[in-house]
Amino acid sequence: MTSDYPNAAEDATEGGQVRASTLELFFDLVFVFTITQLTHAFTHHPGWEALAQVALMFGVIWWMYAGYVWLTNEVAPNSSNRRTWLLVGMFGFFVLALAIPGAFGGSGLAFGLAYLLIVAVHAAMFATSGSAGASAILRIAPFNAVSAGLVLAGGLIHGWPRYLLWALAFGVQIVSPYIIHGGGFVVRVSHFVERHGLVIIVALGESVVAIGTGLAGQDITVPLVATVALGLTLVYVLWWAFFGIDDERGEHVLESLPTAERTRASVAAYDYAFYALLVGIILAAAGISMTIAHGNEPASTAAALALSGGVALYFFGQVCFRWVLGLARPWLRLVAAVAVLATAPIGVVWVAWAQLAILVVVGYGFVILDDVLSIRDGQGGKYLARTHLDTLHARRPRG
Repeated sequence: MTSDYPNAAEDATEGGQVRASTLELFFDLVFVFTITQLTHAFTHHPGWEALAQVALMFGVIWWMYAGYVWLTNEVAPNSSNRRTWLLVGMFGFFVLALAIPGAFGGSGLAFGLAYLLIVAVHAAMFATSGSAGASAILRIAPFNAVSAGLVLAGGLIHGWPRYLLWALAFGVQIVSPYIIHGGGFVVRVSHFVERHGLVIIVALGESVVAIGTGLAGQDITVPLVATVALGLTLVYVLWWAFFGIDDERGEHVLESLPTAERTRASVAAYDYAFYALLVGIILAAAGISMTIAHGNEPASTAAALALSGGVALYFFGQVCFRWVLGLARPWLRLVAAVAVLATAPIGVVWVAWAQLAILVVVGYGFVILDDVLSIRDGQGGKYLARTHLDTLHARRPRG
């Protein structure tokens, strides 16, 4: 991805990575499984308790998964030794994903041990890399170790103490960047933004999978196909909402920041805000999975709230993303979040397909409005520029 900012040229000459490697894409396949397991964990017993479990599990998982993005951003997997240890970390994430369905039951210890392995490999690879972040990781690693210890301790204890210990682990991770000095890490923007964008794509892919798995054993009828079309359109709306403008503008903002400011902005926008984006996708996928095969029936309260609430949380994540990076109109995404959340009662008092249809219309309407305002202000990205040109060509008189 080419940039007009001078920092991009500096990043390319300092080592590390400028584009995502195929090994990292392979690593992301485990994340697909993680998202699938979290979605199933919610749909198995939907409700507030399941939401709390998903929020806690994904919180600690996402912190270390993002940590591996920071790792490979600075420590390229360009040797057999590095690739081997990265695969060991990948194994830890896979075991972690396997333990998700029973993590608040009998699989808590497996979850904790896998998490400890993930943290240890991350710290060791960073500390021995000889990169600029090798010294910086020594400041953050103790907090990650404390968090891993709390996760492991929670895996050994049943009942409400597990919730408490894992919440403390998540809390330690959230506050640690504000306790220590964040200097020393180098953010190579093109790779960093690309990896996070791929995570969004991976999570949206789970929404598509949820549509397919929710239809297992169903007769393919015209109403069912129409409902599937609505579900796929909703996934497209979520994709367009971020990649239409925010992805490219976020990269440009990071490129323009000095190195010291870039680190803090990257943590806030791509670690914290992405947590809300991704949990929103997980909930929306769960809502689709629970309603897609029964579109002509009223949805359960849990399913309706997961569907509309997931999209609302996704938009709220964009509010945070835009606010941190100083992008235009975060308030419009906040209004969109409230509006799409208000569609939840439609599925409960009417039918699921009606909620899905109105959700698509409302969500897409706000996204299109934002696009129009961006074009008017001259802030359109590559997708919007192409769309605008196509429109102009279509309107040009012929002959």
